[in-house]
Amino acid sequence: MFDQSQIQEFKEAFTIMDQNRDGFIDKEDLRDTFAALGRINVKNEELEAMVKEAPGPINFTVFLTMFGEKLKGTDPEETILHAFNVFDTEGKGLVKADFIKEKLMTQADRFSEDEIKQMFAAFPPDVCGNLDYRNLCYVITHGEEKD
Repeated sequence: MFDQSQIQEFKEAFTIMDQNRDGFIDKEDLRDTFAALGRINVKNEELEAMVKEAPGPINFTVFLTMFGEKLKGTDPEETILHAFNVFDTEGKGLVKADFIKEKLMTQADRFSEDEIKQMFAAFPPDVCGNLDYRNLCYVITHGEEKD
């Protein structure tokens, strides 16, 4: 499912999240990881919901399997890029964020306002209100930003 370099990246991520180094990710590891990222007041319910997504204790194998399941069904990068290219008449890799918001909330599998906020929190538009969809597509399909 993943090539060797991707597995190594997941292993590094797992090691970072396994704050107490016991080989498992639990609620306290997640709380510490969020704190390290600057999010201090994470609710217990939110952490419990995350941990409950796993079929059992989250060791590296379970962690990798969960990511595989989350990523399974994601369209290839080229397919997602072609979908955005339709709206990018100038071919610059940018589309107006307001336009994308309107399309995502009114077409096909409609996004909720919360889903739009989450997307723009992760991929904020630039000062001109443009969304860099090439970077967005890369992250969706590869799990990290380009250098």
